[in-house]
Order: sequence, then structure tokens, then C-alpha cells
Amino acid sequence: MTTPLTITAPTTESMRELGVAVASITTGGDVILLSGPLGAGKTTFAQGFGRGLGIDGPIVSPTFTIARELDGRFADGSPAHLIHVDAYRLGGTAYAPGQNSVDRLLDELESLGLDEELDEPGEHTVILMEWGEQMAAALAPERLEIGISRPSAHDDSGVAPTSDGARIVTITPCGGDWDSRLTALPR
Repeated sequence: MTTPLTITAPTTESMRELGVAVASITTGGDVILLSGPLGAGKTTFAQGFGRGLGIDGPIVSPTFTIARELDGRFADGSPAHLIHVDAYRLGGTAYAPGQNSVDRLLDELESLGLDEELDEPGEHTVILMEWGEQMAAALAPERLEIGISRPSAHDDSGVAPTSDGARIVTITPCGGDWDSRLTALPR
């Protein structure tokens, strides 16, 4: 693992544009893990990522469906099959005796039929997983980890927070040729 890249995304649209940029350097077989608290911008990033793959359908959080599969095209024009996974509800508290949390998560992915795709994505498949950080190493030794945070604003104005606002995005390449591909991202 090398030094993470840190990017500030000052608006919702800049978060989507970052998703487009990451999609432009993505190839079949890639696994991308998104992490951050609720409301950080994971789905906003995913929307941009889908736009970057030329996906026509809406990109929404798959929280209740666990995974959505969509088709588009990689930057080189080859077909792209996106599996957008939300692992937020996976890994409940009901463990078998001696079973750890990673094993539980992998069992749940297997029961959903996602374990093989995550273990060895096809040549045209890219995995974009929200809330996958708890099983990152078990999922894919070669992956791109994207952590999103929103600095808290201490505002006594009484105005409700919005979905807009600056995000700090930390992109960490883990194995493979991610280091060289990340040089193409805007700084």
C-alpha cells in the first residue's frame, strides 16, 4: 500500500465529478470500497461513478436490496458490468460459535450469490461496495479504498444541514497497478 491521495470535494457536483474521474481509470476486475459515515457522500460518488461508466439507469443506494447490477462501458469502450453493493446491513450480531465478523459477512455475501463475483470479478465486472471496509482484506487483496469524511460545521444558525458541503476524500491504492492509474486523477 502506498501513500493515500487526499482530495477536497467542495460541492455535491464535485463529488460526482470525482466519481466520474475514478470511473475513467477503472477496468474490469476492479474492486472499489467506499467508506464514511451516513450522509458522507458515498452514494453521490457512486452516481458520478455510474455516469462515468455511461450507465443510463439511476444510481441509488442499494441499502435495502444489498446489491444492484447495472451495465455501461469503460473508458476504452469495452462493456462494463457494475455491481453496486451496500454492506451496511450485512454482518448482523447472530454469529455461529467461533465465527468472526469477517467470516459472517462472507457467509452472507455467499448466500446472496455475491461471493464469487467479489472474490474474482469477471473481466468486464467492477465492484463498487459501500460500507465494505470491515472486510476489505478478505474481499480483495488488490482494491481501491475511498474514505469520505465531512468536517463538522458548528453552526448555531438553526438552518438544517444540506447534502452539499465540502468532503475530504482519501483514496488509498492497495496492490495492483492502482498507483500508476491514480496519477490520471485531477489534484
